[in-house]
Amino acid sequence: MPRGDKSKYTDKQKRKAQHIAESYEKKGIPEDEAESRAWATVNKDDGGGKMPGGSGRGKKTDHPASKEGGKKGGEVAVSRSVSERSASAKKAAQTRKRNKETK
Repeated sequence: MPRGDKSKYTDKQKRKAQHIAESYEKKGIPEDEAESRAWATVNKDDGGGKMPGGSGRGKKTDHPASKEGGKKGGEVAVSRSVSERSASAKKAAQTRKRNKETK
């Protein structure tokens, strides 16, 4: 099997990589870099392709990448004062309101 072959990935893994790549492209990252990052994320989450092969057994999914953001955000929030968190929340609400009006 040549490097980069995706035959051992499930349809769900392929869809997941496609969605991740699209979100990176929306952020302005070049298409080839976005695809590379997307597959790296899928591999980190699932440990590679899930289709039977080799030992013939499936692998469980852990989703470490999707758990990382909440943990990091929680640690940062605790280190800030109540007034700083409040100001941040107010600013976010204004931004959401402004974005909603421009659509």
